[in-house]
Amino acid sequence: MSGIVIPLIATEDEMADANFDTCLAFVLAAEGGYVDDPRDPGGATNLGITLRVLSEWRHTAVTKQEVRDLTKAEAGAIYRARYWNTTRCGELPSGVDLMEFDSAVNLGPGRAAKMLQAAVGTEQDGSVGPKTVAAALAGNPTAIVAAIAKDRGDFYHSLPTFDHFGAGWMARLSRAKALADSLIAAHSGIAGTGGGPLPPLVATPVGTGPR
Repeated sequence: MSGIVIPLIATEDEMADANFDTCLAFVLAAEGGYVDDPRDPGGATNLGITLRVLSEWRHTAVTKQEVRDLTKAEAGAIYRARYWNTTRCGELPSGVDLMEFDSAVNLGPGRAAKMLQAAVGTEQDGSVGPKTVAAALAGNPTAIVAAIAKDRGDFYHSLPTFDHFGAGWMARLSRAKALADSLIAAHSGIAGTGGGPLPPLVATPVGTGPR
């Protein structure tokens, strides 16, 4: 053996899925810690995970204290299985994965899938399949992100709870788009196209989202 190390070249899918940690960090920061707002239909929530979702994940009823004690590791596993994988974010272009993942968390995977499908021109059946993934890979990621962001903002404005939660939803959307554009720029190797410095990843009271 010559001792020469041949570097491994990551595939497009591996590079996109490698963004999961970055996307998860954004979502956890946006969702914040434990809240139990009576005006929020999600009820007791920690790291964005509601009591109902945690009960479904563990296959048993959980208490508010168990929601409060939820770890970031378990929250991350839930997010990967129920949102990231469900909407096939690991197969999407860098930047589009962040916008789709955050939309799935905030709006629900079905609505997020339809928004992606509308942006790439495939059938809006609420399930991301091979045709939607292929269309996303063939499209302009900046345009796809912009289209999803517009659709998402329009949806927020249509909700009766916008007066209470709208400012938080729109602030989160602005941060998500900024990070998505930055990821697109980094992936393409084009400096200066990421929209400037990213807004700080701080939690804003937004409820559990309109999902």
